[in-house]
Amino acid sequence: MSCTKRQIEVDPLKDASSRREFLAQAGGGIGSLALAALGQDEAFAAASNPELPRPHFAPRAKRVLWLFMHGGPSHMDLWDPKPDLIRYAGKPLPQSFGEVMTRRKVAKNPLLGPVKPFRPRGQSGLEISEFLPHMARHADDLCVLRSCHGDSVNHPQSVYQMNTGSILMGKPSVGSWVTYGLGSENRDMPAFIVLPDPRGGLKGGPPAWGNGYLPAAYQGTTLRSGVNPILNLKTPAGRTPRSQRSIANFIERFNKQHLAGRDGDDELKARIQAYELAFRMQVAAPEVVDLSRETGAVRKLYGLEGRETAEFGTRCLLARRMLERGVRFVQLYSGDTGGWDAHKGVLQNHTTWCGRTDLPIAGLFSDLKARGLWEDTLIIWGGEFGRMPMSEQGSGRDHNPWGYSVVLAGGAVKGGMAYGATDPIGLRAEHNKVHVHDLHATILHMLGIDHERLTAKHHGNDERLTNVSGDVVKEILS
Repeated sequence: MSCTKRQIEVDPLKDASSRREFLAQAGGGIGSLALAALGQDEAFAAASNPELPRPHFAPRAKRVLWLFMHGGPSHMDLWDPKPDLIRYAGKPLPQSFGEVMTRRKVAKNPLLGPVKPFRPRGQSGLEISEFLPHMARHADDLCVLRSCHGDSVNHPQSVYQMNTGSILMGKPSVGSWVTYGLGSENRDMPAFIVLPDPRGGLKGGPPAWGNGYLPAAYQGTTLRSGVNPILNLKTPAGRTPRSQRSIANFIERFNKQHLAGRDGDDELKARIQAYELAFRMQVAAPEVVDLSRETGAVRKLYGLEGRETAEFGTRCLLARRMLERGVRFVQLYSGDTGGWDAHKGVLQNHTTWCGRTDLPIAGLFSDLKARGLWEDTLIIWGGEFGRMPMSEQGSGRDHNPWGYSVVLAGGAVKGGMAYGATDPIGLRAEHNKVHVHDLHATILHMLGIDHERLTAKHHGNDERLTNVSGDVVKEILS
């Protein structure tokens, strides 16, 4: 394998067969935990083994934190001020904008002006809505991509596209591609961790952070809220670390004997190594998820004492602790079945979700800076699409994949700037358009990965995250 091109051969029939055989023989909590983080020890060895993944060039960031606002936040109410939308509020959509909307009844509805005012923030003067007073304090560190666009008007397909590059289910997620391309920085933790909204209901479900046709080692490992974030992690009562180590050694010895008779089956080998990772997680992970030693000042920073902010703030603090300990890719979801999907009552909906997330995210930003993690962490804020400028049910907005905003932050991007633009009413991306493939290419570039060279062979094709397109948005790079 070349050090400059990461590629594997994926045989879906062989993979399915070996997985069934393994599951038929494996048992116990530690085995089920292992399946969530297969083979990360092997990836961790990249620094000393040139056959394992390395960046294609010097990276601007080492790790990613993705704050996913499920449901589709309204860009013209949060990040993309539109004076013309204020001017024409209550009037029909101008004919010049209505041509692409002929099949959607909402096109006949009057325009709805921004439900809260914008004002310039920081030294840069970046305009941000009153919905986000805490994040606005970091305006000079934010890069707002105001011209993003995708290919589906429906939630599941758009969730998949934002996460995997495709509107179809079953493709590898961005986190999977990143860990496949770079491996792990921490031999005791998975490289890709997901913190779903505990209210549940992600439209599209777990395939949004799945490994697709990549080996299972690269799927996202989910953590739950509460006192037991990782299932089956605790050593059974009455069992000492020494006895647990003996059991792990016993399992490994017999698995290696089984491997010897299967001509070095790579899938089985990865699973054997995952048992070792699972054992190490029993030692390392409890400390990572234990927030009891955090100071009162830190707890206040994240809003852990507030009724509205405590839950999301707790997950933000967990995310920081993961990043701090070398987890490569952390994805944190906000939004239940409906989430930010404000078909009715944008003001009420966004007041609720901004109220839950704005302060914790701002606190997370401040904490990353204080701990020296800001400069080499890439932070992404956004949903699967935006909202329409026309009203729906009088006070809401319909889905809009043709133009919306995604916010980037961290040392890899220029702060205090907006890139690109939608048209005067926020309906469609118009200037310096950024397709989802362009966004993904840019994310990989910041991590030192050439998106055209990070491939995996699947059904005879060299597949990649960005399909056959995607351009790096170099104007936003620091």
